[in-house]
Formats: sequence, C-alpha cells, structure tokens
Amino acid sequence: MMEHKWQTKHWHIHNVVDKHVDNLISHPHVQQAASWINRDEPVAFPTETVYGLGANALSDKAVQKIFTAKGRPADNPLIVHISAVDNLAGVVDEIPAQARLLMAKFWPGPLTLVLPRGSQVCQSVTAGLDTVAVRMPAHPVALALIEACGKPLAAPSANLSGKPSPTRAEHVLHDLSGRIVGVLDGGETGVGLESTVVDVTGEVPLLLRPGGVTQSELEEVVGRVEIDPALSYHLDSVHNTAAFRPRSPGLKYKHYAPDGEVFLVSLAKGVKAMRRYIQECALRDREQGYSVAVLTTDDGKGFYVADLVISLGDRTRLERVAQRIYAALREADQAQIQRIYVESFPTAAVGEAIMNRLLKAAQGRMLEP
Repeated sequence: MMEHKWQTKHWHIHNVVDKHVDNLISHPHVQQAASWINRDEPVAFPTETVYGLGANALSDKAVQKIFTAKGRPADNPLIVHISAVDNLAGVVDEIPAQARLLMAKFWPGPLTLVLPRGSQVCQSVTAGLDTVAVRMPAHPVALALIEACGKPLAAPSANLSGKPSPTRAEHVLHDLSGRIVGVLDGGETGVGLESTVVDVTGEVPLLLRPGGVTQSELEEVVGRVEIDPALSYHLDSVHNTAAFRPRSPGLKYKHYAPDGEVFLVSLAKGVKAMRRYIQECALRDREQGYSVAVLTTDDGKGFYVADLVISLGDRTRLERVAQRIYAALREADQAQIQRIYVESFPTAAVGEAIMNRLLKAAQGRMLEP
C-alpha cells in the first residue's frame, strides 16, 4: 500500500470568468500546478474527456510516480498530451499524412493518435513499445497547464487503477488524496468518456478504442478505418495474460469498475423486455439480502423498485448519457451498493464507446432477458 505523503491541494479554477488559454497560463493556480510538475511531481487536471494525472513525459522519474499513485500496471501505456502540433518534435519520430489530416480535423479534441515514438519520450510512457499515443485536449485549463509547464505531459485518468474514471475534481480527491500534490478543479468534464484511440502507423488506420470521435467521423476524413480485433465487447481471456501487450490504454486490465458487481442487460429484445428482466433480477437480489442499484434513463426511472435508481439522462441524447456514466457508478459506490444493473444502449455513434466502457465495468457480464 502506498504511503500517503501529501496534503493534496485543491486548486479551484472553474469559477474563473475569462477562460481564454493565454490568460489562464498566468493564473496563480495554473502556475503552482506547473511548478510542481516541473519538479517531477504529478498533478491532476481537467480535460474535455475526464480528469488526467499529468507528469513530465520526458522524465522517467516523474512518469513512474504516476504509476505508483494510481497503482497502475507498468505494461499499460500512457497518452502524451500536447498544446500545439509543434510540441510533437522529439515526442514522435514522424507524422504520417493520414495523421496530419486527422489532426487538422479533430485537434484539439477527444482523439488520440498512435504514432512512431520519438527519442525524447521515456520508455515507461510507452510500456516499451516503439509507438507513442498523443493527443491535444480541447480544454482551456489543460492547454494552459501544458503551456505553463513548457513540456508534454503524460496523463492517464486521475483515478485509482481499475476504478471509474473521474469527471469531477472530487472524484480525483476521493481516489488520490494523499497520493498526489494537487488537482486543478475546472468543473465537470464535457465528454465524460476517454478519447478515441487510432493507430496511424500502418497503411490503414486502426481503431484501438472508441470514444468521442466516432468511426464514421474518422472515415469521412481518411477513408477506411479498420477495427482492432482486440477491441471486443466480450472480454477475451488473452487480455489478462502476461504475453498480451496492449497498444492502447483500456485493453488489458479491469477498467472503469466500481466496488459492486456490475451486470449489463442486453437490449436485443427491446427496451420493455430489458426493463422487465432488470426489475425481476433486482427483486430477486433484494429478497436475498443484496443492495441493488439500477442505471437507467429519464423515461425508465419511475419503472424500477431498487435501493438506488440513477438516471443517465435522455435515452435519445447519448452524449449526455456518456457524460454521466462514471459519476453514476461512483454514486453507487458511495451508497455501498452490492449489485448494479445497467441498461444497454444502441451502438451507433457514441453508443459504441458507451457500450465498450459499460462492458469493461461489468467485466464482460452481459445478461440476456
């Protein structure tokens, strides 16, 4: 168990009126956070996806502290965050033509590109791979912090490894208080799910992780995009073997999971059948003494009887659903719920990323009504 050495600072910045990047760079809290990063200490900060735990991507000493604070396995690669395309010098070895097209369209934004690794990035960032994952976040606080540091930041999600990713500063503090110097509080994140990850080192771009940028949006820019065979709704046992070397975060280990058991229920027979089945399971489990939560949407909240019923928002607005998932799983944790039943969603557009994260949280447990 890691010793808690810090009185973790909570730097509020979300109530700043002028959030232009150039003005935020000189903000005292951004400067304080940057000064700690430049002393090789990780600091949590908001992005448009989730909160990240950032450290100097060029310092092995700094990056190792990310792994220690999170309890993260060393073979799980990190994403490097930059504030301008010019920052890629030394981070990547080359920028393929397809990568330049995607950068022009989606950066800054929730798209991570896997590129040939540059000489300046330490091997602990890439888990020994000859590629490096890079993105430019679309959040003024994140961009200001990177600019203030003057160097690229390696930054996985700012949570304990395996737990739901943080979408608010209080989530970071819950997991990492005492383990890190501080967190820049920029308010609730917008996208709520981690970035899309695409490998652009081959002839055809390869989708490694779905996220806020969809496959169809990618294909509008670069033509055909293939799906990595390792990206599967059903967790393959090979992902848990020592021999499997993930090219993207989120492929090998348990991710996004609360303390309670999560069960995802199939939508194959329709919404009504799915909800009837969930309610049957909830009633049975409660009779057996388990506490039960149900994650549903606005139109289903009045249907269920359970210890905790949480709405993820409007079922027709999947972007909002995506934003709420991790906070809802954490709410179930806070209520010490033992079993959590979650409704499924169509896999069109951002629904692909939603289902990917929910099945990871459920460790592959998909129930059929």
